[in-house]
Amino acid sequence: MIEILQTVIAFILALGILVTFHEFGHYWVAHKLGVKILRFSVGFGRPLWLRRYGADNTEFVLAVVPLGGFVKMLDEREGEVAANEVGRAFNRQSLAVRAAIVSAGPLANFLLAFIVYTLSYAAGVTGPRPILGAVDEHGLAHQAGLRQGDEIIAVNGAATAIWDNVLNRAVTAILDQHSLDLRVRTVDATERDVRLDFAGLSVDDLTRGEFFAKLGLQPLRPKIPPRLGKVLPGEAAAAAGLRADDLIVAVDGVAVDDWLTWVDRVRASPGRALAITVTRNGRDEVMRVTPHGSSDGGKLVGRIGAEVAPPPATAAVPTAIERYDLVSAAAHGADRTLEVALTTFKFLRQIVVGQASLDNLSGPLSIAQFAGESAKLGASRFLEFLGLVSVSLGVLNLLPIPLLDGGHLVYYLIESVTRRPVPDIIQFYGQQIGLVLLLSLMGLALYNDLMRIF
Repeated sequence: MIEILQTVIAFILALGILVTFHEFGHYWVAHKLGVKILRFSVGFGRPLWLRRYGADNTEFVLAVVPLGGFVKMLDEREGEVAANEVGRAFNRQSLAVRAAIVSAGPLANFLLAFIVYTLSYAAGVTGPRPILGAVDEHGLAHQAGLRQGDEIIAVNGAATAIWDNVLNRAVTAILDQHSLDLRVRTVDATERDVRLDFAGLSVDDLTRGEFFAKLGLQPLRPKIPPRLGKVLPGEAAAAAGLRADDLIVAVDGVAVDDWLTWVDRVRASPGRALAITVTRNGRDEVMRVTPHGSSDGGKLVGRIGAEVAPPPATAAVPTAIERYDLVSAAAHGADRTLEVALTTFKFLRQIVVGQASLDNLSGPLSIAQFAGESAKLGASRFLEFLGLVSVSLGVLNLLPIPLLDGGHLVYYLIESVTRRPVPDIIQFYGQQIGLVLLLSLMGLALYNDLMRIF
């Protein structure tokens, strides 16, 4: 219950910040350019809190449904406007002013991402060093020249202190279908260059958790004893008679010496009975457990409902901290914001042309889950999550879909060419089409969320 509450709080906090920043972009530019603001609302529906401020008596509202917000401006198309205020109506503004106001929302999201990435880099991001664990001798990584124990110290000339740096650049390479030039340090402290070709890999391999398997390598993993901690009642482990403190020593006669190997075996066996040898009170016992099938990113995997016992301190992997002074952090923050924006555009393009699966679309449930998980990992990770979602929100709002900011900008582009506004009837039908598209996308994203959970 506490974990669920933490997730809900993190989700509401993240969504509140994202929506407020986006709508404040519209509000601030409209206010500065002389347009009258009637209402600034975070959320939709019935107001939970309402106050009026300023010379225009603008309503500031927190509403019951937190999934969005809006800025309502004076507009002759939405009601009667007093003669002395016609000049402050949105629809009477020049094309440049209207475009600036509409663009300000997505731009505010990019600004928020820049700020949080800068703060994250200044505070320092802790993560595991990019050291390779097992490398399959038949895999792409081995063929490229990577070996167990190698540490990736640079990608395309840029230093990589932690795995995040490597993976961020790998995503871009996969979307562009090209290779990465790696600088690696071997276990004997010598350095060499390796080119890793990503041709044939897709973004689906990354989102489905198969990226390292496709390359034929594993990051260095902690050696955690396969000892059970909490066994959840009503799950497969409890039904098989497994108990807390049981030590797994073999599966189907094959020795198991660490927790992650045990997890891999369980995940690979949904619905298949496994013969488990456990050590309990100094004696070995053989039990049979059948992992339940569960969807994980669209892939069926096995689960038994058991947690790992707290590992010893010696099980940790080497970590590093990526931290910069404020000026360097700002430069890295700007680079990261641009990188995420371009990656998001490329990813959406691949979905549209069918090169990436629609299963990759995520909805509010996934965002809530990621918000909770990132918050548990600390402030820097939560800021990174906030930056990623803020950029995504900015990019999505720039898509040329009616009802979104990008749809309005398309209308303004047409108006700049034809020298007259797009007819109201066309805008009306465009809004209907946009509404259907958005509801369809939201329904698909929510369906994907539910499939990932259940």
